[in-house]
Amino acid sequence: METLLALYKLPYDPNYPVICYDERPCFLIGETVAPLVMQSGRVRREHYAYEKMGSCALLAMIEPLTGQRLAQVHPQRTKKEYSLFCQAVAAMYPNAIKIRMVQDNLNTHDTSAFYENLPADEALALAERFEFYYTPKSASWLNMIEIEFSAVSRQCLNRRIPTIEKLEQEILALVAERTEQKIKIDWQFSIQTARSKLNSHYVAVQSANEKFKAT
Repeated sequence: METLLALYKLPYDPNYPVICYDERPCFLIGETVAPLVMQSGRVRREHYAYEKMGSCALLAMIEPLTGQRLAQVHPQRTKKEYSLFCQAVAAMYPNAIKIRMVQDNLNTHDTSAFYENLPADEALALAERFEFYYTPKSASWLNMIEIEFSAVSRQCLNRRIPTIEKLEQEILALVAERTEQKIKIDWQFSIQTARSKLNSHYVAVQSANEKFKAT
């Protein structure tokens, strides 16, 4: 956790951009009964019955200090999709020395994905573009992409979308709009705050950490 918090505290450096990446499932929901025609001044009304049309995966990243974003929608999220996404990220930062990417410990999130989907020379070249930082177990809240997922969910995924094509169109349009607006993330949770607010966990590791407890 402290490694991530120290990373988030660093000033912006185009040679070492810090990005946050994750994936989330999206469920495709269709109507079994057509919703009522929209009327001016009234909330849109729909029938309670719906039809499950399957699911897909949203892969996304954000660079918190610049508001740069990238999103892809795929039918599934395997090592192949992860490799494709990392290739797209690398193309976004052609001059970066290392792309520092925060992600969780899912078993697809490592360079083995590159070697299983690319020739060895291309896999190594792609792997050398990245420096991976992993969130602790059960601490996805430390990954700032979760903040972006929350915004996308509220603005786009809170209604019924029946097809992957429609969902992709709407998500990518929203992500493009938010990128154009350069909506950044002002991360406030610091190492000092962590040591104080989570002091019981620090003390469980080392009793001397009680000195950080808020008075």
